[in-house]
Amino acid sequence: MAEKKQRKHSPADSIGKTAVSEARASRDSAQSTDSSGKTSRRRFLGTSLVVLGAVAVLEYIWIAVSFLRPRPSSRTLDDDAIVVAGPVEHFETGSVTAFREGRFYLARLDDGGFLALHRKCTHLGCTVPWVADQDRFICPCHASAFDIKGVVENPPAPRPLDLFAVRIENGIVKVDTSRTIRRDSFSVNQVTRI
Repeated sequence: MAEKKQRKHSPADSIGKTAVSEARASRDSAQSTDSSGKTSRRRFLGTSLVVLGAVAVLEYIWIAVSFLRPRPSSRTLDDDAIVVAGPVEHFETGSVTAFREGRFYLARLDDGGFLALHRKCTHLGCTVPWVADQDRFICPCHASAFDIKGVVENPPAPRPLDLFAVRIENGIVKVDTSRTIRRDSFSVNQVTRI
């Protein structure tokens, strides 16, 4: 039979065991502080994530509302839409004068009447220049042509150039560019005379 060896415990062993148990106790208490510290950090990070998510959702809603809300009109006053062309005598009969700021041509017809013709072609909306050599408007996009009254001479434009209202006050020609007047044909009533 094998004899069991008995080990004698010395006082140093008991001191060592006490030191080990004290070390374990301090480690366990340190872990509980660390774990409570980690919980508080986790709670902070979780709360931060929720707050940042809420801010992102509110920002998205703000952008969507801003996009869907109608924009304020660039013209706040009716006076901004009125273009003062100048005195009647500055426009010769049979002439066409371009007004870039108003997006129109002021045509003085042979009988002395005025028409303010919109610059957009009625086919696809290209800007139509006045070609003085040919006495007509010619669209550079699809070759539609219009006479001095804006009447179609060469398709594919389906109808005459749109108009702006013209009025003459104290010998001064004024054009109201706040809205275009759509027309399907030329009428003598469209001409403004002195």
